[in-house]
Amino acid sequence: MSQDDVPESLRTAADSDRPRGILTPSDRDFLLGRKTDYTDHSKKQKRNRIRRRVRNAVLDFSILFEYLEERDRQTVFDPDDEDRDAYTQGITDMLAFLHLGTMGYYTPFKDMLSEGVGKAEQQLAGSNYRMVNVEFNVEPVGQIDVDEVINKLENEEFAQLTDEELRAFVRLLTMSDGFSPDAARENIQDRVDEFSQRLTESAETREQKLEDLTN
Repeated sequence: MSQDDVPESLRTAADSDRPRGILTPSDRDFLLGRKTDYTDHSKKQKRNRIRRRVRNAVLDFSILFEYLEERDRQTVFDPDDEDRDAYTQGITDMLAFLHLGTMGYYTPFKDMLSEGVGKAEQQLAGSNYRMVNVEFNVEPVGQIDVDEVINKLENEEFAQLTDEELRAFVRLLTMSDGFSPDAARENIQDRVDEFSQRLTESAETREQKLEDLTN
């Protein structure tokens, strides 16, 4: 696989010149299929080394959480503008990797997520008395009534649309033959200024009416 063959979302991650992280440049070439002259034995060794490195990286996070200085952590999570989308994708895929990898693990992912967020909140507050409730549920999106959703859209009953309906409708829309990402992007961008103006006007009207009511 060449650099031009990888998905756009992986271009930065798959860059051949990117310094090593958990994976070495050689590891990336192996996983991306850029280098194929491996024997069965060398492939097995390569996979073993990658697994070992990932396991040790997981253990390293205990040290990073406890001892990496705040300024260093903030710098890590402050990528350059041109790398921000790829970095966000990396964080998203890291969470996806953890969720997928811990299925069947003896401690449920949601319990570890809850404890982890709780520890972060305590460190932020500088107190063990800081306690938070973390909710995490995975609920599959079921079938929706397309006619009902379209009726809500036509009647501008946007508040009546559920998150499930929105997600399913957008997915169905992108699957339709008549959907064009470029045309949709152009149409939406043409209306962004109008939408922003209406939001500003509604906020100003609200503030004026609130002032009239309180005077």
